[in-house]
Amino acid sequence: MAHGATLIPGDGIGPEVTTAARRVINASGVRIDWDVVEAGLHVMDRYGTALPDYVLDSLDRTKVGIKGPLTTPVGKGFNVPVAWTRGGKRSPTTRYYPSISVALRMELDLYANLRPAKIYPGVPSRYENVDLIVVRENTEGLYGGIEHMVTPDIAEAIRIISRRASERVVRFAFEYAVKHGRQKVTAVHKANILKLTDGLFLDTARQVAQSFPQIQFDDRIVDNMAMQLVQKPEIYDILVAPNLYGDILSDLCAGLVGGLGVAPAANIGEDIHLFEPVHGSAPKYAGQNRANPMATILCGVMMLRHLDEAAAADRIERALVAVLLEGRETTADLGGSAGTSQMADAIIDKIQRGI
Repeated sequence: MAHGATLIPGDGIGPEVTTAARRVINASGVRIDWDVVEAGLHVMDRYGTALPDYVLDSLDRTKVGIKGPLTTPVGKGFNVPVAWTRGGKRSPTTRYYPSISVALRMELDLYANLRPAKIYPGVPSRYENVDLIVVRENTEGLYGGIEHMVTPDIAEAIRIISRRASERVVRFAFEYAVKHGRQKVTAVHKANILKLTDGLFLDTARQVAQSFPQIQFDDRIVDNMAMQLVQKPEIYDILVAPNLYGDILSDLCAGLVGGLGVAPAANIGEDIHLFEPVHGSAPKYAGQNRANPMATILCGVMMLRHLDEAAAADRIERALVAVLLEGRETTADLGGSAGTSQMADAIIDKIQRGI
């Protein structure tokens, strides 16, 4: 059976790493009918927006996709002309978003950002036995981009935390723990200082935890959590956090396991799953065949598991580990001398030889 999936190549190194991942996924034995759609800075002149409607239409149709990194200029956001409403009703309007990725999450209500951080054999790291999941609330907090200038010299950002968004992302974390045999969920907050907003998040997490007595629950203040992840990451399992904390801590966790080049993520809504590498678009390396495709390939592994193609996901993961252990046909950041496409070739060769 063929699965439909959307592919957004992205900006910078995006087309290279998504091409590598697509080739590896195709070699796994699962048939994917890819709908390749363009979004990003490179389509602005052509469409007048970095996020054309057809991207949202494609994801609404396929319900699953892989997105390459998209460039977000520092200090600039996007007024995105959106003539798209789910269910086929179109209402042209313009909305401001701090980034294209945030626009996708908001428009499709992809409320949970799932970021695994796992040690893989052959990946250089200071740590062992790290296997963490960060679940980040994906639709509110400071990423809502509600900002204004109070005076020419004073800027203000409004941070909104709601019980509804907190409840559903914490419930997702607990349900994920049950489904995947995880033991503990830790809520991350700053409720000692932000007593109303983070207090609401923490109170909601405690209430949700009561419905899952089989899962251990605790909480940590975010600055203490950062320190403990560096000192003893092995004692943690699933972390659930508001948007900004989840973003920062998931990059920290990526650093524990080898860097952003090995860190995949999933943006999850009620019926749409959009997978993406955590790393950025690295425009200065675009077109040089130097980028590490591992994070995007692992996005493919996550996507296949979501599509109930676990055997194919396992084939890719075994082949990837074999290439990592040999250490020759990996990119420079992993200690090898291969290019992006050559690393994909090596993984495909292992898959085809049944390794």
